[in-house]
Amino acid sequence: MLKLESWNVNGIRAAVKHGFMDIFNQLDADIFCIQETKLQAGQIELELPGYYQFWNYADKKGYSGTAIFTKYQPKRVSNGIGSPQFDDEGRVITLEYEKVFIVTSYTPNSQPKLKRLGYRRLWNDAFLAYINQLKAVKPVIFCGDLNVAHQEIDLKHPDHHHLSSGFSNEERADFSELLKSGYVDTFRCLHADKLDAYTWWYYRFHARNTNAGWRIDYFVVSENLASHIVEANILDEVYGSDHAPVELKIELDLN
Repeated sequence: MLKLESWNVNGIRAAVKHGFMDIFNQLDADIFCIQETKLQAGQIELELPGYYQFWNYADKKGYSGTAIFTKYQPKRVSNGIGSPQFDDEGRVITLEYEKVFIVTSYTPNSQPKLKRLGYRRLWNDAFLAYINQLKAVKPVIFCGDLNVAHQEIDLKHPDHHHLSSGFSNEERADFSELLKSGYVDTFRCLHADKLDAYTWWYYRFHARNTNAGWRIDYFVVSENLASHIVEANILDEVYGSDHAPVELKIELDLN
């Protein structure tokens, strides 16, 4: 069984100061994906014995960025989605194995008053085209902070947020179209009606203490992997970021 973790750490240097290494070691994942690293090459060195490390940095300092730490050496590694319009923010890493692609993604936020919604929707189209190209070759597992609460069940106060970034009708419809293209939201696959299951909370207003959150972090798999899902969990007892890690356990041989 393969164990994968995904976590928006909201700055890996800050996360390390708040116990990231202890959490990483305790979870003992086969593959650990992180988003929003907020650094450039050479600004941190993580001692991760037994893991290969792959990083994708944004051109803009202290912004965005992703990484994957894996116990299994991939056949091939690529950064970005092959589009100059989107590949300067360090948002995607793809590992290719013999039987599957594993992708981590940090999806652009539409920003207050949806001022970046146009860019976000172009990203949605480009990212779907990218993973569909991969899926035509072999199954795909992708994960990360996808910056959308798909259904009303996925945030605490849906009535207040229909015009908010991450819950606009457009973003939700785009995610629905992605799933209809042959993908499964692993958490809802196993926990279709589970309430109060969130992965992100505002730092303000004691939102985490009252669990006034959003579920915007995901593991998504190709439909033909759905029957292999063993567990899909939100590790909301883990602190160190404004996001909780999400976890996937799946019966899968990488090679």
